[in-house]
Amino acid sequence: MHRRMPTVALGAVLAGALVLAGCGSSSKSSSSSGAAAATSSSSSSASPSSGTGNKKLVLIQGTKADNFYVTMGCGAQAEAKKLGYSISVQGPAEFSAPEQIPIVNAVTASKPAAVLIAPTDSHALIAPMQSMKSAGIKVIQVDTTVDSTTIASASISSNNIEGGELAAQELAREVGDKGSVIVMNEQAGVSTTEARIKGFMMGIKKYPNISVLPTQYVGDNPAQAAAAITSVYSAHQDLAGVFATNVLVAQGVDTGLKTAGVAGKVKIVGYDADPTQVSQLKSGIVEALIAQEPYLEGVDGVQQAVNAITGKPTKSILTSLKVLTRTNLAANSKYIYKSSC
Repeated sequence: MHRRMPTVALGAVLAGALVLAGCGSSSKSSSSSGAAAATSSSSSSASPSSGTGNKKLVLIQGTKADNFYVTMGCGAQAEAKKLGYSISVQGPAEFSAPEQIPIVNAVTASKPAAVLIAPTDSHALIAPMQSMKSAGIKVIQVDTTVDSTTIASASISSNNIEGGELAAQELAREVGDKGSVIVMNEQAGVSTTEARIKGFMMGIKKYPNISVLPTQYVGDNPAQAAAAITSVYSAHQDLAGVFATNVLVAQGVDTGLKTAGVAGKVKIVGYDADPTQVSQLKSGIVEALIAQEPYLEGVDGVQQAVNAITGKPTKSILTSLKVLTRTNLAANSKYIYKSSC
């Protein structure tokens, strides 16, 4: 998601290895740094959670309110069942470190064999996740990351810098390469969305007639996003386009533009392919969506968790992205997120 995302982009967190891996196929690309991460994780002292007899996994979502994470949970549950493991899926109501940390601590106390986690803050989650690792629990990061490379056995994410570049390219095309554009983001300190912004800023530099307004941070809160974009348009009548970095932000931007009476005039490129966003794409409210593969992230995350548990090599993975438009949507239905499994 998000998210999801100061902050270090996933490529930087993994010392550039994931960037080399690429994400051009709809299958998977692996990083050579994963084996080193696995070796570090496998050296943890033995504990009740470290043996192959423990078949319990947990997925801690960034927020249970986002269909991106619902879809990820569906993939994780299917793969865990296939491999003979049980998995509990849980997450905070909002994408928030204060809400997520108590869940992390409770999961650590329950001593599962491995945890898949989408950390909601790249710094605040370091200590809770380190405690989890110190308890002998294997840690796999999914979607987002923390600013430490020594905790997780592997990290699974889409290439968010590339996603931001794709968003810039598509938004520039939609606005005719002129006018002002703005990035509407959830919050600072989330690795995924910060990487998307970085990619967007890199990509938009190719269009000298487009000016970029300061990024707005509105939380995972559609109401805040609606109020913010209404205020931005009031101050900048030449606003031509918006890049909304995740599903909930995009929903709020659409509402705010309707309130300002400029829905359709100001073009929106969203991130993620929530069913609501896909409906907006079909109806012409949103011009394009940068879709990830959260189901595959869940599958990959479970596979790497089981590898870590059983002492097999682990690898960090980048999943693919797709620009969805009204013309190619039917042929790319696998990228549409689920609201339930």
